[in-house]
Amino acid sequence: MNPPKDLRCEHFANPIGIDSLLPRFSWKLDSDKKGACQTAYRIRVSSRPGGDGDLWDSARVESSQSVDVEYAGVRLVSRLRGWWTVQVWDENGQEVEPSTEAVFEMGLLEPEDWQAKWIGGDLVGGPRTSVPLPYLRKTASLSGVKSARLYVTALGLYEFRINGRRVGDCELAPGWTDYRKRIQYQVCEVAGLLLEGENALSAVLGDGWYCGNVEWRGRQLYGDRPKLLAQLEVEHEDGARTTVVSDGTWQHTYGPLLEADLLMGESYDARLELGAWRPAIELPGPAGKLVAMRGPAVKVIRELAPIDDPVERPKWPRPDFIFDMGQNMVGRARLKVSGPAGTTVRLRFAEMLTPSGDLYTENLRSAKQTDYYTLKGEGDEVWEPKFTFHGFRYVEVSGYPGKPGRDAITGVVLHSDTPLTGSFECNDPVVNQLQHNIEWGQRGNFVDVPTDCPQRDERLGWTGDAQVFVRTAAFNMDVQGFFEKWLNDLQDSQSESGEIPPTAPTTGVVGSDGGPAWADAFVICPWTIYLSYGDKRILEEHYPAMRLWLEQQKRTSRDLIRCYPGYEGFSGFGDWLNIKAETPHELIGTAFFAQCSRLMGKIARLLGRESEAAEYEAQFEQIRVAFQRHFVTPAGVVASGTQTAMILALHFDLLPQELRPAVAQALVDDIGRRGWHLSAGFVGSSYLPWVLMDAGRLDAAYKLLFQKSWPSWLYAVTKGATTIWERWDGWTEEAGFQDPGMNSFNHYAYGAVGAWLYAAVAGIELDPENPGYRHILLRPHPGEGLSWARAELESVYGKIVSDWRVEDGRFHWTVVVPPNATATAFMPAGFAHRSREEALSSGQHEFTLEIADVRESK
Repeated sequence: MNPPKDLRCEHFANPIGIDSLLPRFSWKLDSDKKGACQTAYRIRVSSRPGGDGDLWDSARVESSQSVDVEYAGVRLVSRLRGWWTVQVWDENGQEVEPSTEAVFEMGLLEPEDWQAKWIGGDLVGGPRTSVPLPYLRKTASLSGVKSARLYVTALGLYEFRINGRRVGDCELAPGWTDYRKRIQYQVCEVAGLLLEGENALSAVLGDGWYCGNVEWRGRQLYGDRPKLLAQLEVEHEDGARTTVVSDGTWQHTYGPLLEADLLMGESYDARLELGAWRPAIELPGPAGKLVAMRGPAVKVIRELAPIDDPVERPKWPRPDFIFDMGQNMVGRARLKVSGPAGTTVRLRFAEMLTPSGDLYTENLRSAKQTDYYTLKGEGDEVWEPKFTFHGFRYVEVSGYPGKPGRDAITGVVLHSDTPLTGSFECNDPVVNQLQHNIEWGQRGNFVDVPTDCPQRDERLGWTGDAQVFVRTAAFNMDVQGFFEKWLNDLQDSQSESGEIPPTAPTTGVVGSDGGPAWADAFVICPWTIYLSYGDKRILEEHYPAMRLWLEQQKRTSRDLIRCYPGYEGFSGFGDWLNIKAETPHELIGTAFFAQCSRLMGKIARLLGRESEAAEYEAQFEQIRVAFQRHFVTPAGVVASGTQTAMILALHFDLLPQELRPAVAQALVDDIGRRGWHLSAGFVGSSYLPWVLMDAGRLDAAYKLLFQKSWPSWLYAVTKGATTIWERWDGWTEEAGFQDPGMNSFNHYAYGAVGAWLYAAVAGIELDPENPGYRHILLRPHPGEGLSWARAELESVYGKIVSDWRVEDGRFHWTVVVPPNATATAFMPAGFAHRSREEALSSGQHEFTLEIADVRESK
């Protein structure tokens, strides 16, 4: 066995600026040997490189744990650096060479650590009008620099430079939080940017989420102007320290950045120089506390080139040109241009084209998604916005001097830095494109918070979308830190009485109660993250608030029916965007009330709260009885008879056992009567293939998967979609575009089917009793239409592979179990007895099965 690899602290490699006093350490074993596992570990944390564990020496711990081992050393303080190594003992008890050294660094833990003041400019816009963005600067004389840290944040957005060189690579920093509760700051090592003598510190601010447009009610929902908070701490070679802070000694001015809004776009006049400098304005700070980054920052992830030369559209006085990026993406466009000074080029963005070939922008509502660049007139000019992002496939360029080449536009893809962890592919190219669309829908909507859409005036962190998609998200990408941060946002948004709003961070635009399937994200999402990554701290941190929310649900129910008829509160959004199949809100509410009660019982027992676990388990049974009494006839007819009503009753185990077959058959019959189409909306569709499979109707699940006419998962794919649409019928041949008031073409909720592709089709599923894929359930379900499928997942233990192929009447199956994990392989129906299963240790395993018999197992 090689030394442990991929060392992580608080989910990051060598993080700078964490604020957890009990940081968690994780590592992976490095071995191709079958059965490789860890029998013991030893962690040493030192206050200097190559130290002897003076901060913490765990000594040898007889344990296989390699994920989220909690620090248990001396109390950590602000700015402290810890160098750490881990040593393990293998399956034979043999000592393995220690890992290379990793490091973590604490942020500023106490309010008194901050000496900086909030500063900004003197211009203030209004609810519907923006103003130029402020530039800020200060000089500092420094010498003999040994190390330097910049602690920096903003109300709004910032880009910081030292001596003209940009600090860090975070975009849209510091991200979006409820500024009344918490503000994230970043920490950067900047010694390499400092010079002997005079140093120029500078920043430019953007409105961002703080004072720009966030939704349709206009600007300034949190504050009136952007503000900067910066603290540069320098350690000199002689041991002396210098601190430079933002305060009234800084200067500010305005210049070429005339406006920058997340929804509306950015305007830049390159002719303008920075104006006269004058003292910066010290401004009052927010009510929220300063906290370290918990999730990944937004970054430039990749760039896309147009797939063809631009299409010329005749206009007066100059033609427009439309560039096709070939992919519905989220980010911005970099412009390359040359021409006379004062020429203004306009960039507009859209996801689709109208039948006449123009941009389809009606679905943007009040969002303009428009950038302007005015040329300086000095040869080739390259411009890229800083403080906006757009959702688009097509870029319309107007006012361009001459005819642009294909290289005039480059697409710059932005999203939270959540590395890809999963892949799925099969023999069907249309299904593969569906998986591609799911992945790109996640890319486009995981921009600091899980938005519902990235283009119109509603880029909010909708809870319902996140709830249905979180399982798929955790397959596609490493979203542990992303959801940890957002669940803090969700808890910050909770009302005093316990209500959870439909969006987080909340702006108050859609009320304080998210209603069924939306507010329930506060239980379902942390539970799913726990199952996917194995760290129960996320449950510990939110349990009291989750308990408060569930108490509020019980208090506002009647006879355990949530959102009962006549309920004066918000009854929810229902089965959003279903196809003429409305499910009663009280049925949806009661079903989710039951499910969350059951999950809370599991969570309470996991946390050692036995009496509360028993309370929730009993509550689930009571709600189950109430559900049957109100919504199920003795013959097994579920109220309303919609697909979603039957799906929830089956998936949440709310039916008497003897009625399950009848309800499942009724569900299949309804699908069949619709020509093998689904009618479920956001709430029911994500569970549908699971319910059919569990009912023994894998054939029906596959028929739905391969359905190409709408409503179906593949219809949009056949129409050239490169992301998931908001509506099943966002565009159809018969009706054209749907209602532009609600018609996003990048809306990931219906991509929740991706989890079924990974877990059921390919066969990589987690074991709830051994979360984080410590034990893996390998259970593929081949079906008609597929001859092979392959999925990979980079888990917290390492790579998992399930790769099967049906060829010459045989089922060939290769699986890989990562070191320090185990698995159970279940042979698929039709190729072996249903009860056939095999326990696997780590390593690669291959099986060849013939119909109804196992012929070879290696």
